[in-house]
Amino acid sequence: MARASMVLLKNAGNLLPLKSAPARIAVIGPNADSLDALVGNYYGTPSAPVTVLDGLRARFPKAKIDYVQGIGLVGPAEDPVPEAAFCADEACRQKGLYAEHFDGVELAGKPVKTGLDAAPAIAWRSTGMRSSSARWSGWLTAPASGDYSFRFASENGYRVYIDGKPVVEEWGVGDAPSLLSGVIALEKGKRYPIRVEAFQRGQRGEQRLVWHVPGSDATQAVAAARAADIVVFVGGLTSRIEGEEMKVKAEGFAGGDRTSLDLPKPQQQLLEQVHAVGKPVVLVLMNGSALSVNWADKHIPAIVEAWYPGGQGGTAAAELIAGDFSPAGRLPVTFYKSAEQLPPFDSYAMDNRTYRYFKGEVLYPFGHGLSYTRFAYAPLSVPVEGDAAKGLEVSTEVRNAGARAGEEVVQLYLNFPDRPGVPQVALRGFQRIALQPGEAKTVRFTLTPRDLSAVTPEGQRLVMAGQYRVTVGGGQPGPGPPGSRHGSWSARIRRSRPDPVRPPSARHEARG
Repeated sequence: MARASMVLLKNAGNLLPLKSAPARIAVIGPNADSLDALVGNYYGTPSAPVTVLDGLRARFPKAKIDYVQGIGLVGPAEDPVPEAAFCADEACRQKGLYAEHFDGVELAGKPVKTGLDAAPAIAWRSTGMRSSSARWSGWLTAPASGDYSFRFASENGYRVYIDGKPVVEEWGVGDAPSLLSGVIALEKGKRYPIRVEAFQRGQRGEQRLVWHVPGSDATQAVAAARAADIVVFVGGLTSRIEGEEMKVKAEGFAGGDRTSLDLPKPQQQLLEQVHAVGKPVVLVLMNGSALSVNWADKHIPAIVEAWYPGGQGGTAAAELIAGDFSPAGRLPVTFYKSAEQLPPFDSYAMDNRTYRYFKGEVLYPFGHGLSYTRFAYAPLSVPVEGDAAKGLEVSTEVRNAGARAGEEVVQLYLNFPDRPGVPQVALRGFQRIALQPGEAKTVRFTLTPRDLSAVTPEGQRLVMAGQYRVTVGGGQPGPGPPGSRHGSWSARIRRSRPDPVRPPSARHEARG
């Protein structure tokens, strides 16, 4: 599924697939080694997840791979607090923190287990649903002076206290995990009392205390890029920053809602710094909604949309980069150039909304996706005059005109007569076919009366009189990004009178 869904958005100069295994790869970005970026918002916990970093290491075992996160999703990169920073007592006669584990999520009653833990961290795998909580207390030594941010990386609620002060309190976590962190100023070499509290729910999970140390920045990421033969930058979003009723405090967000479609600003800044080094860059996006990567489209040679690909997503991403398969995913939504192109959120009018009604220029259109091979389309076989009551048969031959095997998503679009409220274009069918080099297949579609109909402003579904245009190809009709269409032919269909269409049973219609 991960292989099938990934979309090659751009491939300037045929950078992908890689012509040979690189000797050294720099892997950079907040989603490169992220479980969150694999599973998205609605998921079960994978038993053996493979991140993009894991996948690249497995696929290129002889390459030297330098991993530097470089930046967080919407702020500085956060790393696990090292065990060496913790002491059980102020004199630091013993390393670790005093741990208390409780039944239930409220730290209530007598602890069921106590002892010393090397760090405030816990991981569990169980057959039943866990419901527990834990408290770690002791001392923390600051390695530098300045402002530190702290967060407990967790699917559940947490609290962090340092020097008797609440640094971050995020106990009321529901279905959506939190990215909320807190900031406190610490002095180099000084030892501070620390207390971390968290609860654990679910069959599987992993929790740990993370921080951002003052002075750490993008320098290491840029250095890794400079030393590499190729850079794989893995960015985008996760369910921690796109969702409902979330505490996201960052430019471009209002809680979990997005006020901008751009790549979050900290990621964008690091991507530009890495690009400036001059090494070829592959941008892998992991996100659940569209991103306006306008700068990347102009400057980054290869862009892959991986979505939230699931537990084996890292394997699929690495195999795509290596060329183990030819990508054939197509965009199920439109990637607009800006949120400013969209109607107001509280407007329910369809004008200029989705690919069916949008009149402007987009970044990547609905249905877009590139391949490592080429496909040629024969002229359409379609009647010039049709009887809407009987439907219409459309067919064409698709041939793999490239040198390698690949899959094509053959898409049929219908343009309607110009009437108020009628979409300018609509997807009315698609088929995914696999072709060996030189192989050809005939692809057939049946346009039903429902397919030929549209809903008037008065709410009546009709097959209207006028001129229709059928287009079959590898993308939407009309102009698009280079390589977005592999060729198509059109034919006109004339209807002499309007035909009412009875509403059939509910059927999914593509939106974008």
